[in-house]
Order: sequence, then C-alpha cells, then structure tokens
Amino acid sequence: MSNTLVIIPTYNEKENIEAIIKAVFSQEKQFDILVVDDSSPDGTSEIVSNLQRKFSNLFLEIRKEKN
Repeated sequence: MSNTLVIIPTYNEKENIEAIIKAVFSQEKQFDILVVDDSSPDGTSEIVSNLQRKFSNLFLEIRKEKN
C-alpha cells in the first residue's frame, strides 16, 4: 500500500473510468485508488471490478443509499 490515496467519485462514468484509472497508475509515483461509485446503472462498477484483477491497489466502494 502506498502513502497516497486517490479517491475517484463516480456516477455513470463507464466511458471514462478505465482511462482515468490507467492514467493515475501510469504516473511515476505509486498510488492507491479508491473508486466510490454512486450505484451507477451504466456498468461503471463492473469495469472497476474487472480492473481490480489487474491492479491490487485499486479498491471499490459502491454506495447503495440514495439521498
């Protein structure tokens, strides 16, 4: 685990989330990433879940509650 955590809030970011995650991980400094998805119906969390197989320092929290 690195000392720096990048938090990425998402809602319907299916088209962007993979590129965003890969851009953060391509940096010279090592980061941990926490994606906080607001129950996106477009499959954003599924993309992140698949990327977790490749990146051990990628974490996903799915918010189930609606305000």
